[in-house]
Amino acid sequence: MGQPEQIADRFREVFVDGTWIANTNYQEQLSDLSWREATHKVLQLNSIAALSFHVNYYLAGVIEALAKGVLDIRDKYSFEMTEISSEEAWLSLRDELMSNALKFELIIRALPDDSLDSIFVDAKYGTNRRNLEGIIEHSYYHLGQIVLIKKMIRSKQV
Repeated sequence: MGQPEQIADRFREVFVDGTWIANTNYQEQLSDLSWREATHKVLQLNSIAALSFHVNYYLAGVIEALAKGVLDIRDKYSFEMTEISSEEAWLSLRDELMSNALKFELIIRALPDDSLDSIFVDAKYGTNRRNLEGIIEHSYYHLGQIVLIKKMIRSKQV
């Protein structure tokens, strides 16, 4: 198994079927959430919908950057989500996140081994490897937040 496949496996764990690191994944955590739970604000924390949007924003941006060689996303827009006011809107966001996760996994698997140490878009961003691993770490970070917020909502500790 090549290095891109190993990275793709790690990525897939956090989104689809892994339980090794976090004992859960995005698919499991988001699959049973209503739109009201997903948009519920706990204290000053971001909602689960906002965190899902945020993670998806970066996935979509990096997918585009790997395809076009241009990084058009900006941190300041990563939480600028339109209001989720229905179950359909929540399901659309959730499904888009999972669709982009599966696309991202396939893109990683298709990378040649020697491309991992190539520059990602611009030298200031480091290598492809650094950015792919950064996406995984970023996704785990927000998955942890989602798990905690969901527990707080469901235990009525809010």
